[in-house]
Amino acid sequence: MINRVILVGRLTKDPALRKTASGTSVVSFTVACNRRFSGQNQEQQADFINCVAWRQTADFLSQYAAKGNLVGVEGRIQTRSYDDQTGKRVWVTEVVADNVQMLESRAAREARPNASVQNSGYQADSYFSQADTGGYAQDQGFDDFDTGPTLDISSDDLPF
Repeated sequence: MINRVILVGRLTKDPALRKTASGTSVVSFTVACNRRFSGQNQEQQADFINCVAWRQTADFLSQYAAKGNLVGVEGRIQTRSYDDQTGKRVWVTEVVADNVQMLESRAAREARPNASVQNSGYQADSYFSQADTGGYAQDQGFDDFDTGPTLDISSDDLPF
């Protein structure tokens, strides 16, 4: 069986490093990925995919990644469950990241207009409006994917 996931999207908030009782690094983060097709009203939609990274990958993300960074995530889908404080069973589906790469150079990130966290350069109707969805407005489009350099990828470069 095959369980591989490849995502390209932007981080919804700064990754925060945590340590387990045994000292293992872990970071949870969410990647906003545009859907390939827009809806009937021609508005682009995005999926917000929960991810978790462990050990060196977690250390890397906590040190170098920030809200709005374009990242590539490679990993697998995992489902787990736990009992919450009320005793109710909660199921979680997430991507366990084996590899995370920054897909935008520092110069390209800084070249984006108003790239600071307070004024992220996106209009009020973009993902970076201060909604209760981790700083993203889920029903809005993402128009700045064309601000960075284009990638020339041949079929020989693909892992499948």
